[in-house]
This record gives sequence, structure tokens and C-alpha cells, in this order.
Amino acid sequence: MTHSTTASVVELDTKDLPAHCPNPAMPQWSSHPRVFLEFNRDGVAKCPYCGTAYRMKAGAVAAHH
Repeated sequence: MTHSTTASVVELDTKDLPAHCPNPAMPQWSSHPRVFLEFNRDGVAKCPYCGTAYRMKAGAVAAHH
């Protein structure tokens, strides 16, 4: 899991799934209840609590099982 240059966007790889927010890189003081994220067809998800955007890296797939 890597952070892009914009602080509010987190890029994820397939190995980072299932994705949830807050993510392990976030400071504990700013945490909210954990929510698992569902990605749209474009590979993007947004946390309903803090607004952090999550994006799948190029070539990574967020497939449903």
C-alpha cells in the first residue's frame, strides 16, 4: 500500500485486499469505525467517514469472490 502525492488518495495493489479504512498507515488518533470498501468499475472507492479515496494501481484488479 502506497500513498500517492495527494494525501487523500491511497493506491492499493491486489495484495492489499480486502481494503478497509482507516488503513494501517493512518495515525490512530484519527481513526473512525472500520469500514470495508467496495470498488467501482474504475477501481476507485471512497471512505464514507473521512473521505479518503482509494484507487487500485494500474494492472491491479479488485475482483469479487
